[in-house]
Amino acid sequence: MKTIGLIGGISWESSAEYYRLINEAVKARKKGFHSAKCLMWSFDFAEIEALQKKGEWDKAAKMMVDAAHALERGGADCIVICANTMHRMAGDVQAAVDIPLLHVADATARAVLGAQIGHVGLLGTVYTMEQNFLKGRLSVKHGLEVMVPDADARKIVNDVIYKELVKGVVKKKSREAYLKIIDGLAKEGAQGVILGCTEIGMLIKPGDASIPTFDTTTLHAAAAVEFALG
Repeated sequence: MKTIGLIGGISWESSAEYYRLINEAVKARKKGFHSAKCLMWSFDFAEIEALQKKGEWDKAAKMMVDAAHALERGGADCIVICANTMHRMAGDVQAAVDIPLLHVADATARAVLGAQIGHVGLLGTVYTMEQNFLKGRLSVKHGLEVMVPDADARKIVNDVIYKELVKGVVKKKSREAYLKIIDGLAKEGAQGVILGCTEIGMLIKPGDASIPTFDTTTLHAAAAVEFALG
């Protein structure tokens, strides 16, 4: 079994889900007393969030690279960034280490294409919805048509993430707001929607929405297990 290197704490709420999902999958595959071999570097999310807000992505990238180096030195065989937004510096991280980075967009695209969906909505932080680091990879590398909600809806999605989900708060009214936004994307042609923030799976569960949902946390964790057990 290979060792999975997790960059977490962004936020720890979703990092805990990664740890649970990975270990449950290894147990299911290997049976008995088996669990995953993994290392985790966990950030103080307040430091990361402050850099995001200031747009100091270079400083955030250096922190991510340092974390990846620590995991590689510790014996990790791959790097998994437990956050969609921080894939903004996935290229910096991959360039800095000699072990593979398992990109969340690749794991997600495989599932979307496997469901024979080509036109997909994307929910996430404003950085993920408005910048090109995730949308670009989904479209250029995997050929998906990616759409995001309008500006007002993007603010709602982002506010729920930063004011509620990263703090472990799950509200019924926020779920209803998200489902309304997903319905709007469906009316505009989305055949499915990517839950492109690792905390959104706390709010939206399979079967909740009117169109198929693709939870990046679940899919990314499954890709890590597949790499480890190969």
